Amino acid sequence: MVEDEAKLARLLADYLVQAGFATHIIHNGLDAAPWIRAHEPDLVLLDLMLPGRDGLDICREVRGFSPVPIIMVTARVEEIDRLLGLELGADDYICKPFSPREVVARVRAVLRRARLCDIPRNEPIRLDPDRLLVSTGQRTLELTSVEFQLLQTLVQAPGRIYSRDRLMDRIYPDNRIVSERTIDSHIKKLRRKLEALLPGRELIHSVYGMGYKYEPDA
Repeated sequence: MVEDEAKLARLLADYLVQAGFATHIIHNGLDAAPWIRAHEPDLVLLDLMLPGRDGLDICREVRGFSPVPIIMVTARVEEIDRLLGLELGADDYICKPFSPREVVARVRAVLRRARLCDIPRNEPIRLDPDRLLVSTGQRTLELTSVEFQLLQTLVQAPGRIYSRDRLMDRIYPDNRIVSERTIDSHIKKLRRKLEALLPGRELIHSVYGMGYKYEPDA
């Protein structure tokens, strides 16, 4: 738990211990990432506003070396903070004020979802074009229309390299003018979502100077 309010941290820790969890409290943001790297916790409760280092920066660094579930705790409920946190890899949000029982329930739910990630590496993904869903095992993920079209195009021809121009033609049949960076941005977001669905597996590969391909077992 990374929380600078000592009384709140102690209260949450007491509730979590009563629920059967072992806890460790960190009060300064500068200490968070090194401790997480060294101890590999099962879940991180991460406050947004911290002394020393902002919670979003911590989340960004942790996602660079660990898939550990992260629940961000914040009093800042602006939509941009929510979206930014999720794009950096947060698994859930709890907004202050909250009840300690809600925190325990969220922790249990996120850990339950994380355990469903133990899926064999050869587990195929399934696409549902009617609902824009991609699933594997017992996990399901909702995509945007553009993300789904990109993934569906790549999945239909595993190993085939699609140039950015070809992908733009497929997802923008009205010939609107978009830059190659638009495709790169969509691919980046799609990869991030697929990583949440299948941690440790890289499904979409970049081919330098050529484009992208889908190759789940590469």
